[in-house]
Amino acid sequence: MTLKLTNPSLFLRPIEEKDMPLLLEMYASTRKDEMERVPNWPEIMKMEFISGQFRAQHEHYQRNYPGAYFWVIELDTKQIGRLYLHTDYQSKEVRIIDITILPEFRNRKIGGGILSDLMTTAAEMQKPLRIHVESFNPAKNLYNRLGFKKISETNGVYHLMEWKHTI
Repeated sequence: MTLKLTNPSLFLRPIEEKDMPLLLEMYASTRKDEMERVPNWPEIMKMEFISGQFRAQHEHYQRNYPGAYFWVIELDTKQIGRLYLHTDYQSKEVRIIDITILPEFRNRKIGGGILSDLMTTAAEMQKPLRIHVESFNPAKNLYNRLGFKKISETNGVYHLMEWKHTI
């Protein structure tokens, strides 16, 4: 599948083994606030923890989402994020497994543009678009603005949010 992106400067390419350090950096950027809450941990301990969590997440995604697309997001030639997507999750939905934009590229309408493109794709496929979002994730505000609704909650932390095309 090729996801049609409306921003002509954005490209998606499949992740490769050589991208693992970059993917770790992207993951770590999403856990920065958490790590600041453990000031007694030395930096090496924080990095070991983040590395272990990243490896576990990466293996989980690879194992539990067969048929999914795992892409690096590039702006011109710069790697700026990742998008993991399953277009036929459980034969009933388009599932954003993960979307991460590096901090220096956030708040530039890049993520919102990609989400709009995903919404268009889901509408064309006549499927809902869903994503799990941590309750404290600042991106949740963007999902709300785009019309995503919380449809379930797991452990009080993970919100399953859904967008549906309406005619």
